[in-house]
Amino acid sequence: MSSSYNAGGQEPTGITLRDPGKNFNAAGRFLATINTGEAMAAERAVKPAFTFRYLSNKKINFLEDSKIRDLFMKWSMLGRMSVQVFSFDQHFQPYEKDNFVQAFFQDSNVKANLKVLSPLSSEWTTLGKEVKGIQVEEVPCNQLSMLFFDCLYTEGIVRETGHITKCLDEFYEDFVISDQLRQVLLLEESDKYQIFSDKEREEFVFRIFKHLCLGGVLCQYEDTIDPYLETCKTMYKELVSVQKDPDAKDILIISTVFKVIANDEYGICYPSTNKHEQTFAYLIVDPLKCHVHVLYHCFGGGLFCN
Repeated sequence: MSSSYNAGGQEPTGITLRDPGKNFNAAGRFLATINTGEAMAAERAVKPAFTFRYLSNKKINFLEDSKIRDLFMKWSMLGRMSVQVFSFDQHFQPYEKDNFVQAFFQDSNVKANLKVLSPLSSEWTTLGKEVKGIQVEEVPCNQLSMLFFDCLYTEGIVRETGHITKCLDEFYEDFVISDQLRQVLLLEESDKYQIFSDKEREEFVFRIFKHLCLGGVLCQYEDTIDPYLETCKTMYKELVSVQKDPDAKDILIISTVFKVIANDEYGICYPSTNKHEQTFAYLIVDPLKCHVHVLYHCFGGGLFCN
């Protein structure tokens, strides 16, 4: 992982790697301890709203990777997923999540550039609406290794060869469950569902993995686990930032992740007017670079050509 490993969600379970009662310089080094309550109150009293700038030239490597694009096409996600990057102008702390997200959706640059896929025409447009309300969920983002998924092997969901164990077909909402992996992901009554705890299922890396496995309307499932794990790892590394602790020499995740929903005067307008488990938008905030990545997907039928 690089020093900018583009490797957190309920507030009680989210991990904040920077104590709001500590002051850091631009390089992320600890400077001094201050009174957390007084500092937060003072900052909220005088701090202006965040403003944002769209970084249109920011390259997202995994979206241009031909192998991953082929997989997205197979999983019915090609042409329905986007990643955009915006910069912001002030120091960010996770306790500011509501103000940050509200400012994001009210910013003129965001409204003019934030991509949205129309559920009717399947054409890309921009938000361009006045947002009246927001829902923000802080998503835990603590995992630094794909060993997190080793239980799939130890519990027999995946064989030593990497092949996913099959099962008799059954249906759950929009999904066909034809193997034990999808039982683990979707069926709470499954014997294997508990191999991941509720807390582990909230992790950002688990959510990415689950989104990839479930795919879009015409998703063709994989027989082996590697395509899912490798794609998940590549996306996670590019989206999430880390930093080495100068004292302990450990690698620490510095990104904060939010799952967001926005409402206009008629109801939900973002990520889509149609709610679905596979329609999502995450804001991944890098407090050092002052960048926010927007990972977006709208459930539907993907492109059939690359």
